[in-house]
Amino acid sequence: MQAGVPGRIEVVEVGPRDGLQNEATLLPAATKVELIERAIAAGVRRVEAVSFAHPRRVPQMADAEQVMAAVPRREDVSYIGLVLNGRGFDRALAAGVDEVNVVVVATDTFSERNQGMSTEQGLALWSELAARAHREGVRPTVTIAASFGCPFEGTVSAAHVAELARRIADAGPAEIALADTIGAGVPTQVVDLLARTREAAPAVPLRCHFHNTRNTGYANAVAAFQEGAATLDASVGGIGGCPFAPNATGNIATEDLEYLLTGMGVRTGLDGPALAETGTWIGEQLGKEVPALLGKAGTFPG
Repeated sequence: MQAGVPGRIEVVEVGPRDGLQNEATLLPAATKVELIERAIAAGVRRVEAVSFAHPRRVPQMADAEQVMAAVPRREDVSYIGLVLNGRGFDRALAAGVDEVNVVVVATDTFSERNQGMSTEQGLALWSELAARAHREGVRPTVTIAASFGCPFEGTVSAAHVAELARRIADAGPAEIALADTIGAGVPTQVVDLLARTREAAPAVPLRCHFHNTRNTGYANAVAAFQEGAATLDASVGGIGGCPFAPNATGNIATEDLEYLLTGMGVRTGLDGPALAETGTWIGEQLGKEVPALLGKAGTFPG
């Protein structure tokens, strides 16, 4: 392992939520639960399982309660539910999620498209929901979406994102995730943004969420963990994207990320071949070839 590279990093499986929400094929709840079960069997211990968005806006997530009622409950597995408003928080709490993830979008235009509110209103909502989460004993995390660029407003400054993180930190997040929602970022941006965010919110663990839209997602992931990010998101098969961002293609693939990190001597606790098999399987369920490559090429040495 290289000097300066952490010996271990946590990987959150986001395929059941961010992966499936942008797919045209609507899968039954039982298939979503099997995807989660397969991920857990492959070593995943944090799963972004569902979103409590309005069913008409995101029909792929309409069965969130049904999915959460059927997932295996284990002390070593934490389930994350995405919430966009107070109603979503109520549903998440009733469904028994372990963590709520609230989204604050870095630009007003994208925030209006994604959540029907300005960034300032998103910050106020985060503070309200974080306080509720603390009272209810649910772990509150927050994602700053479009941290590396906005499809409507263009470049997003690192200073602006860091200021958002500083204000978010006032409400006591368990974690701040910096999301490259449209896959626009490059490694130098990652290093700069992580350094600025750490300075703005020094007590909060940082997580990164990368899409491979412009083939920079894996390079960004390397830069993030070398810069000290505690957690990386990935989606088995590399499926996914954001339905409210034009051309926001899939997340980095969990199996390909595992191969990369393991080859660099970083421990993930994940089973790459099992993830690759699951990536191929979910592609079959969706009726498409997934972007992930490990399932096609195999591990090396084989």
